[in-house]
Amino acid sequence: VQVVESGGCQVQPGGSLNLSCVISGSSLDNYAIGWFRQAPGKEREGVLCINKYNTIAMYVDSMKGRATISRDNAKNTVYLQMNSLKPEDTAVYYCAARYYTCSGGVLSYNHWGQGTQVTVSS
Repeated sequence: VQVVESGGCQVQPGGSLNLSCVISGSSLDNYAIGWFRQAPGKEREGVLCINKYNTIAMYVDSMKGRATISRDNAKNTVYLQMNSLKPEDTAVYYCAARYYTCSGGVLSYNHWGQGTQVTVSS
């Protein structure tokens, strides 16, 4: 299974971004997909996850009301929509896959992408 993220870029505070995570080598149907982020000097943390039943779990309180996750199994793609971005959202955003259920733990995921940089600054 290969995981590839895209959509990261520099954006001004208050702006929006839609990140994409494409899964290849297997069908997305049976996977839970988690979005994680890692800011400089900090540990990687879970942001949002969507499981195979479209149940969503959020792991970062600071993103509540500002981030949503969705999946399109026909396109083998999961999206992370982020709005009202703040400088503290600056990080490398990673997508990860595991079977069936969500987890906020980094070690719970078998397949990782290389990450996409999100920078929020004016």
